[in-house]
Amino acid sequence: MKETSARARWEHYTGRPLLALAIAFAVAYGVPIVDTDASPTLTTACTAVEWVVWAAFAADYLVRLGLSERRLEFVRTQWPDLFAVVLPMLQPLRLLRIVATLILVGRRARMASQIRLTTYVGGTVVGLLMFGSLAVLSVERDSPNGNIRTLGDAVWWSFTTMTTVGYGDHAPTTGLGRVLAVGLMLSGIALLGVVTANIAAWFIARFEQDDAVERRQTAAIEALTEEVRALRAEVAALSGPPPVPHPHAPEETGPRP
Repeated sequence: MKETSARARWEHYTGRPLLALAIAFAVAYGVPIVDTDASPTLTTACTAVEWVVWAAFAADYLVRLGLSERRLEFVRTQWPDLFAVVLPMLQPLRLLRIVATLILVGRRARMASQIRLTTYVGGTVVGLLMFGSLAVLSVERDSPNGNIRTLGDAVWWSFTTMTTVGYGDHAPTTGLGRVLAVGLMLSGIALLGVVTANIAAWFIARFEQDDAVERRQTAAIEALTEEVRALRAEVAALSGPPPVPHPHAPEETGPRP
């Protein structure tokens, strides 16, 4: 179909640029959090980069919507994209832009056929770990009762939370921090399921591939055996039966002495 072809071409050519913009968003989001002494100019520039990235993903959604002939069906089936585009407009919170960007990057990564599932899962793990650490650090660092004060504490907390280990040495104390913890827990459980399913699928595919090779080899051996039998039958038919002596033919006798 024309619309599928046009959308596929657009998604193919814009996949990598949007991924690069998402990386720029990660850098712009993390710099003011890690560098607490950042100048107002740098902070404003980072905020502008965040909004530019969100605007790029919003424009991508609108273009894909325009390339779709059945637009209502597109909106219905691509509702997470619409939710992620509208979400940052509801309230000017940086956390909403993080969630929106993660959703949009994940959706585009799943649509890109050249990105394999393992790469997608690995990128998602790294992205969630990084964004979760920065987000909880920005929320908990100034909390009076908080114990997540440094980036190392935040990364350690995110890692133990995503793997569902939860040692309890670091934990959020604010309401927003606990909301982040719930999201990170659910994401960690989902990713563990995806990783397990991916490993199982790899083993199953490997076994099926080996079984298919063995079946092809067995079929080739059987076909070769049949060809040898047919060749033997043809050789036997061409050579014919051995000659039989005539009953009235004189018998040859040796020379008389």
